[in-house]
This record gives sequence, C-alpha cells and structure tokens, in this order.
Amino acid sequence: MIHAGVVGIAGRMGSLLAQGIIDAEDMVLAGALEAKGHPVLGKDAGTIVGRDLQGVGISCVFEEAFASCDVIIDFTMPAVTVETARYAQEESKHLIIGTTGFDEEQLLMIRDCAGKVPVVMAPNMSIGVNVMFKVAAILTELLGKDYDVEIIEAHHRLKKDAPSGTALGLAISIAEAKGVELAKNACYERHGIIGARPDGEIGIQTLRAGDIVGDHTVLYAGNNERIELKHQAHSRQNFARGALRAVRWLKGREPGLYSMIDVLGL
Repeated sequence: MIHAGVVGIAGRMGSLLAQGIIDAEDMVLAGALEAKGHPVLGKDAGTIVGRDLQGVGISCVFEEAFASCDVIIDFTMPAVTVETARYAQEESKHLIIGTTGFDEEQLLMIRDCAGKVPVVMAPNMSIGVNVMFKVAAILTELLGKDYDVEIIEAHHRLKKDAPSGTALGLAISIAEAKGVELAKNACYERHGIIGARPDGEIGIQTLRAGDIVGDHTVLYAGNNERIELKHQAHSRQNFARGALRAVRWLKGREPGLYSMIDVLGL
C-alpha cells in the first residue's frame, strides 16, 4: 500500500485528491496538512472530504502531518510548495507537485529537492493535456514557419497566476519545436498600435471569467486556412486522476525531476 499525504486538504484540489486516495485500493490517506488557523485543523481528514473516518487528524505542522507518508501531493501555492519540497527533501518523501506560478529561485529549490528524492512536477496532470503538449510540438514541426501560433487560455475568476502553467507548458513545447527561445519570441497580450505581427512570434492570451475549470486552445493560422487544437476540462477530477497515476508511477524511482510526459511514456 502507498501511504499518501495531501497539502491543502480543504481546498478544491486537495479534497478531490484525498477522496481519490481513500477510494483507491492500493493507497491509504496517511497525512493531511492545512494552514495555521484553518477551521478544519484537528478534524478527521476523511470527514471533511465526504468520506468515513480515516483516523488521520489534520495538522498545520509538516512533521506531524506527514511522518507516516511515503509520498506527498501538493497543489497549493508556490510559497507553500517550496516548504513542502524542503520537508520532503529532509525526510526523504516522494513528491508530486501540481502547483504553478513559481519564480526562478523557487524552481531552483525544487530542482535541488529532486536531486535527493523523486519528484513529479507538471503544470497540468490531465492525461489529455499532456497528450496535447506532444501533439502541439508535432503540429508545429509539420506546419513550419508559414503558420502563426497563438495560445488562448481561460480559467475561473479566482485563479491567481497568469498565464496558466499549462499555457506556458504549451508555449515551451512549441518554442522547442520551432528551435527558438520562448523568452525572445513570446507575446503576452497586445494593446495599442503595435505594428505587424513579427515572424516567429508565439502569442499567449489569458481570459479569467466565471467558474471555467480550464480551457486551452492552440491556433495555427496560415494563408486561407487555420487549425485549432483544443482541450476543455469539465472537472478537476482529471487533474486528480493524473496525480494519482503519477503517485503509482513514482514508486521505486530514483531521485530526479520528472514530468507527466515521463509518467505517460510520451
């Protein structure tokens, strides 16, 4: 059995992850963490996610929450995830990261953690989205420089980072397929008199509205035709299922920083 713990168990993703772990035949929910002062602290983790008692009290202290865990799953915020990574490194816990919006210093810390323990980090754990990363790279190579590429992403009004980690992941895949540096070719939104579109530009447009779970479209526009590659997430269950697949895949792996592309064998 895999003993798994969840950071931010009272959140939208945390609750789904905990439910998935409890319902899985090969996993046990062995730890649950929430922020200091949160009203669920001290309560049983099973009851706050709509399941039976699990005998796991929710704590705000890493050492108390995850002492008996093999793997920790974190879909929270960069500052929290960095602390999770620090604990995982010190205590030799496997780590699954679905958080987005890291800065370079935070990414360096996670890479350092991955030098000591196995880590799966992905901007999107959905199987469909990770296939989309692969297909976007193939389309970019096949269509060549005669097609302009635009990425449009839409999420709910509460999402804190923009553009989404998934949109950035798509942009990275496309830039690599083009053989260019994303930093020199990305265009984040447009405003005013900007002139003609530069050759090789990769546009990334962001929408925030309502309760949209996550929509991503890659538009390839040539002369007289266009292709649209699109993924729509109808539920966060997609992300939870992918994360649990990553948990199973990570068991027995050597230290390293892995992605969902590795997990899926793409």
